Amino acid sequence: MGFSQWNTSVLVTCALGIIITLSCSVTYGANILVVPFDGSHWVNMRVLVKELRRHEHNITVLHSSTSWYIKKEPEFYQSLIIESHGSKGMTEDANGMQTLVQGSLAISNINIPLWTFLQLQFQLTTLMHEGHLWLRRFTISIFENKALLEQIADANFDLILADPIVCAGPMLAYYFNIPLVYNVRWLTAEDAHFFAAPSPPSYVPVFRSQLTDKMSFLQQIRNVLQHFLQFGISEFVINPLYDDLCQKYLGRDINIKMVLLRADVWLIRIDFVLEFTRPTMPNFVYIGGFQCQPSKPLDEELQTFVDSSGEHGIVVMSLGTLIDTLSLDLTMKIAEALAQIPQKVIWRHNGDIPTNTGNNTLITKWIPQNDLLGHTKTRAFISHGGTNGLYEAIYHGVPVVGLPLLYDQFDNMVRLETRGAAKVVNVASLQSSDLVWALNDVINNSTYRENMQKLSLLHRDQPDTPMERAIFWIAYTARHKGAAQLRSESYKLPWYVYYSVDVIIFLGSITLIIVLLIVFTMKKLFVLLKRKEKVQVCTSI
Repeated sequence: MGFSQWNTSVLVTCALGIIITLSCSVTYGANILVVPFDGSHWVNMRVLVKELRRHEHNITVLHSSTSWYIKKEPEFYQSLIIESHGSKGMTEDANGMQTLVQGSLAISNINIPLWTFLQLQFQLTTLMHEGHLWLRRFTISIFENKALLEQIADANFDLILADPIVCAGPMLAYYFNIPLVYNVRWLTAEDAHFFAAPSPPSYVPVFRSQLTDKMSFLQQIRNVLQHFLQFGISEFVINPLYDDLCQKYLGRDINIKMVLLRADVWLIRIDFVLEFTRPTMPNFVYIGGFQCQPSKPLDEELQTFVDSSGEHGIVVMSLGTLIDTLSLDLTMKIAEALAQIPQKVIWRHNGDIPTNTGNNTLITKWIPQNDLLGHTKTRAFISHGGTNGLYEAIYHGVPVVGLPLLYDQFDNMVRLETRGAAKVVNVASLQSSDLVWALNDVINNSTYRENMQKLSLLHRDQPDTPMERAIFWIAYTARHKGAAQLRSESYKLPWYVYYSVDVIIFLGSITLIIVLLIVFTMKKLFVLLKRKEKVQVCTSI
């Protein structure tokens, strides 16, 4: 080969190498520490973790040895396990969960007497307090474990992905000065927006208010009062449990509110096809429905049952991950109602099978919910109103019959019912006839399905998917060592500065002084005029 031929070959090879290099996407494998909350929160966090791992990020999950759902999965992440002892609160067992559900259902009745409402609110706040006492002990066990802290420091994490209900995650981010991203929908006592963004209660309904963005004057009063109630629970019941820990481990002038508001990016699990419009912040990224995906084929046994439904189709029912069992009386009423409809029913239920279960009902401890909702024979979805399930229903265009039980489920169902895509049944006073009527209305009235399919079209019509947005912003925050340019510094301001109380007092004082000076001057002028008038009268005499 001559020199010119060799030179040409080298140039061609180099050119091909450059083209191949430029055509390949650049992957930044971030080292991420995940500090999740258990239960249904982990269900969607796990989806995000698996997708991050698929994008070649290195994931470590910090969790308790007594976690309900968080287990070792070395194919997706490494585990940092904290040895924990003691009860997590009444939600840890079935009896405690039933007590919580009963209290929540009672307090959801807006017509209950004020004293009864306050008693129930006190009970629920006590349960919430018990849960945070366990989380406080969990946080202490982390910061008192010097070997663990050294292990975290040596790992050189690029980012912490946390659920802010577990304050250990934000506190670790502050302690190690690591960028912080939240996967969040609501905090313990309030919606994430109310905590971190302007939220006028005149048209932004507060957490668990069951109100819409169009309120009457009396509803606005109730909304404001409930906002102050939730603010009081946060400020005087929950935050003090962590304020002393912040001062001990993070600095004398640090409190938990400052630590929580310091997050670089908030991945908020809502979409405004469902949520009411409200003010937002530059570092809020909306990923509602990020766990949704096209349905996959059912297994042979389940497909056979679905095919047997004929032209009537099927109804899918699930009340979420935390409600494994309901009271026998309630399950009997539900079973009686389901037995009266012509559709086949697939019911996820982990308790005793009701004796009055109809031949049309298949009860199982687990269902491929997303795949069933995406099936062409699915006519309706009976749901407790959890965020994950509702967005899957929206994604697949399936109308919903709501049986809300806890927390934000009541608000979620109000939003979907307002959109004309759901019917809500009061579980506290449930009769089988109520459920039968709601199911027949949702299935046979085409308006519900049409409205849900409109929501589905709006939800899918985006330049990128919610999951793509979530992955991008996590990687963006890791690459740039934070996103301070998007974060408001308002969390550093005292409340009286944030609400301009000092400015109002100053301007009010200046105005008052000017008014007093004018009054004083006018009074002096009036006295002088009076004296002059008297002098003139005396002179004339």
